[in-house]
Amino acid sequence: MRILLWHVHGSWTDAFVRGRHEYLLPVLPGGGAWGLGRAGRDWPESVREVDLATLDADAVDAVVLQRPEEIDEVVRNLGRKPGVDLPAVFVEHNTPKGNFPNTSHPLAGQDRIPVVHVTHFNRLAWDNGSAPITVIEHGIPDPGQLYTGELPELGVVVNEPVRRGRVTGTDLLPAFASVAPLQVFGMKTEGLAAATGIEASRVTARGDLKTRDLHRELARCRVYVHPMRWTSLGLSLLEAMHLGMPVVVLATTEAPRAVPQEAGVVSADVDELLRCAARLVANPDEARRRGLAAREAALERYGLGKFQDRWDGLLADLRNRPRHPVNERPDERILVPARERKTP
Repeated sequence: MRILLWHVHGSWTDAFVRGRHEYLLPVLPGGGAWGLGRAGRDWPESVREVDLATLDADAVDAVVLQRPEEIDEVVRNLGRKPGVDLPAVFVEHNTPKGNFPNTSHPLAGQDRIPVVHVTHFNRLAWDNGSAPITVIEHGIPDPGQLYTGELPELGVVVNEPVRRGRVTGTDLLPAFASVAPLQVFGMKTEGLAAATGIEASRVTARGDLKTRDLHRELARCRVYVHPMRWTSLGLSLLEAMHLGMPVVVLATTEAPRAVPQEAGVVSADVDELLRCAARLVANPDEARRRGLAAREAALERYGLGKFQDRWDGLLADLRNRPRHPVNERPDERILVPARERKTP
């Protein structure tokens, strides 16, 4: 199948485009949220950059939507309506914002575009209304068991920790920094020490490294810390587990289901997390043993093959769904386009 999708979430897209199809990614001269294309990623040749404005509408077999606004963008450029005369599915990456648990999903009022949640918690948290829903859990291209744990430090991966604050547990980082020095990876990590009051010698902002470099450098840290309060399920956590790192994880959203206790600790008790982090930093042998358990669990539940098989099944179903003439109900809208949603 030839599948149109925007490059929105890099790590998820990295897994998705390694499947068995042809992937069409809109690209614009300035890049940005609507034209990132491959963005220099080392992806298969089956991933093609396209100019959506000149793309032949018949060259698209299905569209994988990730933002409500993409529906109108497809109609405007291709003249085909997702869910009506173009097979479509909507991937929900995020937890609901605002009046949880009473937040309706943007596609809750329709039944032609299936909504795929990336975690079971997401499915539970959103009011999905009449939309067909399913869950396809994350898949991770295995980076290999790179863990060395040679540095008695704590690794954290978070994008925009200063702006996102309590959502990503940034306020918890000073307590972890009192246990061991932090290495913080991700976009816009500069200014973290000043924003949190952590002594500069106790935190190193590593910035946004290329994936291979991130994996290698993160795996040198003794323990991975995941302090996220309200994100769907950070793929960085699953990547750290694949690397063979022991993990210290705040027990929120999907994390308790994703991480077995033998991989480290999963708890809503911050003091317990701190004690475990300190113990693992001081005991390299235990850290390595728990890291092996983390890797085994991640490979079993979040392996790339299982992810691709689930998606192949869904895409085959999409192709076989009956299509409706575009003028069947001319006044019908799939949804009212929502405001631009930003990463929490």
